[in-house]
Amino acid sequence: MNEKKDLLNNLKIDRNAQAEPVKIPYKNIAIAFVIVAVIGFGISFFFSEEEIIEVSTFSVQSLDGSDSSSVSLLDASGYVVARRKATVSSKITGKVLEVFIEEGDYVAKGQVLAQLDDSTSQAELNYASAQFDEAKRIYSRTRELIEGNLASQASLDAAGAQMDGLEALLAVRMQVVDDMKIRAPFSGVVVYKAAQPGEMISPVSAGGGSIRTGIGTIVDMDSLEIEVDVNEAFINRVQAGQPVVANLNAYPKWDIASEVIAIIPTADRNKATVRVRIRLLEKDERVLPDMGARVSFLKKIEENEGPEKEGVMVPNASIQTSSGQDYIMLIVNNKINIQAIEIAEETSNYSRVIKGLESGDKVLAKFDEALNEGQQVKIK
Repeated sequence: MNEKKDLLNNLKIDRNAQAEPVKIPYKNIAIAFVIVAVIGFGISFFFSEEEIIEVSTFSVQSLDGSDSSSVSLLDASGYVVARRKATVSSKITGKVLEVFIEEGDYVAKGQVLAQLDDSTSQAELNYASAQFDEAKRIYSRTRELIEGNLASQASLDAAGAQMDGLEALLAVRMQVVDDMKIRAPFSGVVVYKAAQPGEMISPVSAGGGSIRTGIGTIVDMDSLEIEVDVNEAFINRVQAGQPVVANLNAYPKWDIASEVIAIIPTADRNKATVRVRIRLLEKDERVLPDMGARVSFLKKIEENEGPEKEGVMVPNASIQTSSGQDYIMLIVNNKINIQAIEIAEETSNYSRVIKGLESGDKVLAKFDEALNEGQQVKIK
């Protein structure tokens, strides 16, 4: 009976006993809070950066100051070309023994670029040399005999003619051996290596493409110039000797002083353009063949042309017209400021602004209606 009573007592809850305090993990909570704060800051920074749009700008240039002495009449695009460019080949068909060039190598005029197999030509040269030596001996003996009246003058003449013929044949054989060495026709840079040792090479295409027609291509870098296609409607704005500013697509901020060499006297009826050659007055190793280029044909402002025009020049693409008013997007502290302007005159690519802008201002290169007043932007 007592045992059952003791068991019941053990099952009772002592309500007077104090509960053990619960430990709060303050350290873990602090760490979790820091992690959440860092993630939230990163997300907000990421989305805030996404809202900043990169834009291209144009620096406004003044016409009444010393920073500009010319006006752009016309813009055109084209490519850098080489007036002296050659794919060097051999005079005769032969097998390539060695090639001494690689792309990018500078070669001088007359330098050996490759050697063809000249074993057969060398054997023919040795045979011709031996025949010539024998003809000289026959001529010498005949001349001695004629002095002793033992030979006729006709025999001496025949020996001399044979000697002259073999001497000419020897010269031909020597030239053939020399032609087995392919030389550079002018100084320049190798831009393409076409053949390898063991291949056949020929001055004409043959064998269904199995025979090479050249060792490599050489470009005279001093002969580089720019060729552009000008719309025939504006070709009257271009003339020989006209100053030009050229910009390569690879280096858009590099202004290269240039001038018009000539206007090719024919038009392309398919494109309605006329080709213009432009000389680069500044030589630089950064200029490479086939690079894209953009040029601006300039009109020099002479002193006898009257007073200088006021205002600044901006591209037409930067201007937007709304309700008869012209606007431009001005960049102030990396923010968009839509500014009203007044235009005095315009060309095919630029406008002269006399109110609303000053020299040195940065404007959006192309008016973008998607941008708003005061919007934050980043200049490329």
